[in-house]
Amino acid sequence: PFEGVAWTPRPPQGPPQGCFACIAKPPALRQASPVLSPSSAVYLMESKSCKGDSLRPAVPCKHSVEKKTMTNPTTVIEIYPDTTEVNDYYLWSIFNFVYLNFCCLGFIALAYSLKVRDKKLLNDLSGAVEDAKTARLFNITSSALATFCIILIFIFLRYPLTDY
Repeated sequence: PFEGVAWTPRPPQGPPQGCFACIAKPPALRQASPVLSPSSAVYLMESKSCKGDSLRPAVPCKHSVEKKTMTNPTTVIEIYPDTTEVNDYYLWSIFNFVYLNFCCLGFIALAYSLKVRDKKLLNDLSGAVEDAKTARLFNITSSALATFCIILIFIFLRYPLTDY
């Protein structure tokens, strides 16, 4: 359709300037005139490039301004609470469960000790502290009641009820 139109080689262009976001999203094309003359059609064919053609407005890279203002980048270090200081009373709970399981209090203490370990892994420090207090309470109760029962057994073995 365009007789006598010759393609002219473009001068080599360097790599596109700007950040990846600006290069990946080229600016929108301007509205072309409704009637194209043959000379403007040749101009359109010659200057069909990605970044520097005359149909697209020259928009400066807004990201390069941000890069220039960030002269001192910061490093963010997340500090988690130290959960190693929360005692889970795990061994005490196992001992109470195996040897002194008075009214299943050793089992309940063991369950709370396991909950403390789980909450320590999830970095739930306040929940771990509360469950550790509960596990300690059940361990103390189980140990005290079992010790009291053992002392009573030794007393009754030493002094049977038939003597009274």
